[in-house]
Amino acid sequence: MKYWYCVLFLVTVLQVQAQGYWGKIEEREPTLGIAEVYQKFNTPAFQLKLVKASQTVAWLRPVKDLAFDFTPSDRLEIRDKDGLYHLGDINLRIRSGEAAWKSYSTATKRGTVTPIETSGNVLAAADLANTLPADIPVSVKRYYESDGNDLILRFVISNTSTADIEIGALGVPMIFNNILEGKSLDETHAQNVFFDPYIGMDAGYLEVKRLSGHGPALVVLPEENMPFEAYRPLNDDPTPRSIVFEGFHEWMVYSKAYAENEWKGVHPWNTPTSLVLKPNDSKSFAVKFALAEGIEAIQTTLKNEARPVTTSVPGYVIPKDINAQLFLDYKSDVAALEIEPKGALKVKEAGTTAKGVNKYSVSGKNWGRARLTVTYKDGLKQTINYKVIKSEEDVVKDFGHFLTTEQWFDEPDPIFNRNPSVISYDYETKQKLTQDSRAWVAGLSDEGGAGGWLAAIMKQLVQPDKTEINKLERFVDKTLWGTIQYKDGPRKYGVKRSVFYYEPDSLPKGTYSDKIDYSSWAAWSKEHADQPDRSYNYPHVAAAYWVMYRLARYNEGLVDNRTWDWYLEQAYHTSVAMLEQAPYYAQFGQMEGSVFLYILKDLKLEKYAEMATDLEARMKERTDHWRALHYPFGSEMPWDSTGQEEVYMWSDYFGYEQKANVTIDAILAYMPTMPHWAYNGNARRYWDFLYGGKLSRVERQIHHYGSSLNAIPVLEQYRKKGDDLYMLKVGYGGLLGGISNITEDGFGPAAFHSYPSTLRIDYLSGDYGSGFYGYAVNTSSYLTKDADLGWLAFGGNLEVKGDVVEMDITTAAKSKVYFAPKQLWLTLDAGQFERIVYNTKTGELTLTLAAATEFTPKAYLRVNKEITLSYKQVREAFEIPLNKKSIQIKL
Repeated sequence: MKYWYCVLFLVTVLQVQAQGYWGKIEEREPTLGIAEVYQKFNTPAFQLKLVKASQTVAWLRPVKDLAFDFTPSDRLEIRDKDGLYHLGDINLRIRSGEAAWKSYSTATKRGTVTPIETSGNVLAAADLANTLPADIPVSVKRYYESDGNDLILRFVISNTSTADIEIGALGVPMIFNNILEGKSLDETHAQNVFFDPYIGMDAGYLEVKRLSGHGPALVVLPEENMPFEAYRPLNDDPTPRSIVFEGFHEWMVYSKAYAENEWKGVHPWNTPTSLVLKPNDSKSFAVKFALAEGIEAIQTTLKNEARPVTTSVPGYVIPKDINAQLFLDYKSDVAALEIEPKGALKVKEAGTTAKGVNKYSVSGKNWGRARLTVTYKDGLKQTINYKVIKSEEDVVKDFGHFLTTEQWFDEPDPIFNRNPSVISYDYETKQKLTQDSRAWVAGLSDEGGAGGWLAAIMKQLVQPDKTEINKLERFVDKTLWGTIQYKDGPRKYGVKRSVFYYEPDSLPKGTYSDKIDYSSWAAWSKEHADQPDRSYNYPHVAAAYWVMYRLARYNEGLVDNRTWDWYLEQAYHTSVAMLEQAPYYAQFGQMEGSVFLYILKDLKLEKYAEMATDLEARMKERTDHWRALHYPFGSEMPWDSTGQEEVYMWSDYFGYEQKANVTIDAILAYMPTMPHWAYNGNARRYWDFLYGGKLSRVERQIHHYGSSLNAIPVLEQYRKKGDDLYMLKVGYGGLLGGISNITEDGFGPAAFHSYPSTLRIDYLSGDYGSGFYGYAVNTSSYLTKDADLGWLAFGGNLEVKGDVVEMDITTAAKSKVYFAPKQLWLTLDAGQFERIVYNTKTGELTLTLAAATEFTPKAYLRVNKEITLSYKQVREAFEIPLNKKSIQIKL
């Protein structure tokens, strides 16, 4: 039997279930009226097609590419039933006085709408009374309008009752084609879109982008009375949500009715509001659809549409020791700033740029979420959501302590032999997770189970701690080598799926909790758990050995149990074992797969020619396979966002520039930059709460491990280009997003829940270790200069004194600095940067290195360009003896 079939079982089950739901939808009676007549309209930028009976959107196509549709028109003949949302629908909750809220929707029970005579720029209009309940106390009229190159969707709501009414919820469903069901990777990248919300009130917008990252992008903007207050999942739409469909959402103007009920007790992104409409009063609500030439042109489109363009450096996750910069580019001056909670942020005016962009300094004072509300003099209100965290150094220190104390498992475990280890953890119950219906979560393998120990070891790469390393040495010798990984026999170097398994008939009574349902496919038997055929487990193990090699090789006395060469050889053999014992999944890009490239580079530096040649040849064979595919991002999932990291790194290494660029374009399509900490740099992921979370559901995850993993290729590509501020903002958003969910006491959760009914971390540690890997190997500082914004510091504090530019380094590792004006990439294998100073007049760059420590008497400096320094080179790095005080090096 091919055991990888079992791992695919859940995917297959979910797909079969989804197909079953699709079948049930298809069997229902059509009510939308698509069998009758359509109306088609052409504007300078769009081709709009409406279903005549409902006047909902049948398609929305850019004139420049009429073969492409932003809406799911390919499913129109199936989704033409009651209860399924379409672009053009509206949802309301209304009450009179203190009565209960009552919900109304144009999608619930379809009726033929009554056309309204049009003139001027109005393309089509209708009274929606026939598709709304008879007792609704308002009339709703809908208009499609042309406005230059743009398209406007407008609703006019009038109070037809004799009493005041309160509209406590008003939402416009944003129905675009993110249904991936039944499509190949080539088809999804050509035909489908993902969309990302900036929930920023009057300055809010929605980005709609093709999976390929190519072609025009759609930007949905507020046109009139349309603040983006909340973003609600439309889970009442029967379109089956699954690994191939994240679900639809609606743009909410008012959300008070939900805040009082389904979202009660949850702190929302924006203050929930409502509207009181008096008898005979009317109000117009409109959104605008505009096209951007490409994803990076979205910012230009906002500017052209006279919307605020916001830039925060280093982003919207602000460590407490950072002096962040905020730039507000808008036609109207700022009238007022409001901070919630009070005192959470300190914001000071800092003048304007040469082009008149308003500048502010921002610093975080209180840990947690913070909202900055900007009111402009023209009345426009913008909210910017920040997350204040401890200094990166303190975040990582607390994280390492939590992992090696609260998550440290060293209790007798004679059956599964998981001790000692860093095991999964339930933050809600404050308990180590020794049992779970998903075998891997309690079994120290796969992403959801290896997350704890992987994170603990990766933490040492950033911030070595001798006490923690001593514990992890025991884990490597007793649990990793020989329990998680086979140490002898035909499966030597193979990595088990899980060391925890469910086999009650062969084990003593009481082994398993009767409070856990072990009836699902995920409760693997010992035979299944022992299989070494899941390639995704191997990078975790290889990364552990690689980190221990680096610690032993470039420091003195940190690692005691093994020599550096044993660790490096183990990393090599683990890499090869993945290809030999898990060949099916190894054809895909692996999360953390960049570690194999780091291992190869170190094999070469150590002159391990035979191992290096072998590993390089094996990896080139995989990369050649990816090169032959249009979109080589497959995995066990029909679409995935975790293979891109490794695909990019190897494509770039072997000089396959076209494939590297294809990969970056695809990443930028699902990884936006916008003025909101939760979505800035957040690489899309929406199913892993099923596999590694406690609250299990299909839901857009906030800064799941995809954010920091995808930041690896994005920042690598930025360093190659050197002048693309958009890419730097995306990459750094993902990098800091990778540590944004770590709690104040150091717990690292799987991700943050985006549903407005939740808006909190998940309570399981789950697969966060993969995310911390991304942070650990990629943490770095960037000093760059923008033509208008001036000098900018990411990962440091900036000071400009005449001709001298200084950046004090604030990252946890302080080991990597990129100086953009000279495209210099400076990295330390040991030691720390304290500061870099650039003299713009002389061109001299001065590096300040921190003093020696007990375990680090020497620094090892690498520079990506040929330079001359008076230090000997060891393994192509400058070996720099450190002193009791900081030293300076001039380049």
